[in-house]
Formats: sequence, structure tokens, C-alpha cells
Amino acid sequence: MLSLFDASRIKRLLCLGAHSDDIEIGAGGTLLRLLTENPAIEVRWVVFCGASDARRAEAAASADQFLAGCRTKTVEIHSFRDGYLPSQWDQVKDQFELIKKSFQPDLIFTQFRDDRHQDHRTISDLAYNTWRDHTVLEYEILKYDGDLGRPNVYSPISAEHCDRKVQLLMDCFGTQRSRQWFTEDTFRAMLRVRGVECNSPSKFAEAFHVRKLVI
Repeated sequence: MLSLFDASRIKRLLCLGAHSDDIEIGAGGTLLRLLTENPAIEVRWVVFCGASDARRAEAAASADQFLAGCRTKTVEIHSFRDGYLPSQWDQVKDQFELIKKSFQPDLIFTQFRDDRHQDHRTISDLAYNTWRDHTVLEYEILKYDGDLGRPNVYSPISAEHCDRKVQLLMDCFGTQRSRQWFTEDTFRAMLRVRGVECNSPSKFAEAFHVRKLVI
């Protein structure tokens, strides 16, 4: 399989997440891979729903851990109401416009547009509304809705990065460990399935949806 990926060409990376663990669940392994291959990438990390003080603290701690290999980073955690982003569209859009004025990404990680969670869809829609000629990778989050779809871009990750991603998720998000789906085997299963689908040498991978790609 031919790979078109070259981390050295990425100078600025924008990571968008509705909730404090979305970016990490969807793209954490690929982030670790990118920053290992090119620690000079400048990262802008934006979380929109800081539902509580505890969740905000988790978001900040997790971003710090996942971006430990990054030389230049900016982390923003907003306080929009969890579960109500569609009704806060104009305020959230204002934040997107502020980001656009100060940061021009080479690559964007955002939510899957067909995700059934209303907050996730809002972030995805606004990402495309704001950056119309950028490369956008939509990450996936396994949950009860059964809405994973069929991704068309795969990012093989090493066994080390797989272990690191899962461990950080479990260590950083204590408020989520009581949830039935928030378990090590859930995260490893997703990485393993996507690894099978792309024949990853390490057996592990993350997957993304890409609507448009220019090469």
C-alpha cells in the first residue's frame, strides 16, 4: 500500500474537540506519531465544552501529556454547555473565526461529520465552514450510537504509541472510568480493528474520514 504521508511537511496542526477527551480518543495515537516524527510541529488544541472544573482540569492535564513532545503548543479550553452546542452556534462560530485569524493550519483534526452526537457534528460542520481549502481528517469515537461508518484514511501507529495512548486515556480521565465503554479493551479493540483493515505492521492503527483530498 502506497503512503502519501510526510510529517515533515506539516508545520501547523489544529486539533478540535467538542469534549475534553474527544481529540485523544479519536487521534491520540496519530498525534503521538506525528510529534515523534516532527516535534517542530506547532499545535493549536481547542476543546469547546469544559463541562466542570474537574473536566477542565482533566482536559488540560491530558493535552499536556499528549503534547509533551511538542515544542510549540497552545491549548484552549472553553466553557460551552455540554450537549447544547447546536443552540450556541453563533458563539461557537465566533471562536472559530478568532482561531482562523490567528492560526493557519496545514492539517486539521476534527469530529466525524456523520457522528450522531450533536456536539460532535457542530464542531465538524463549523470546521468545514471555517476552513474551506485545508486538509481535514475527521476522527472517530466509538459509542452506543453505532455510528462509526467506513473510514477511508488510516494511520498506522506503533505498539508503543498504542500503549501510550491507552494508558494516558485511563490515567487522565478519572471522571470517565465509570462509563461502561471507557475501558482499555475498548480503545485497544478499535486500534486493532483499524490495524487489521490497513494491514499495519504493528497491528494497530487509527482511522479517519476524508471528504476531499488534493495531492
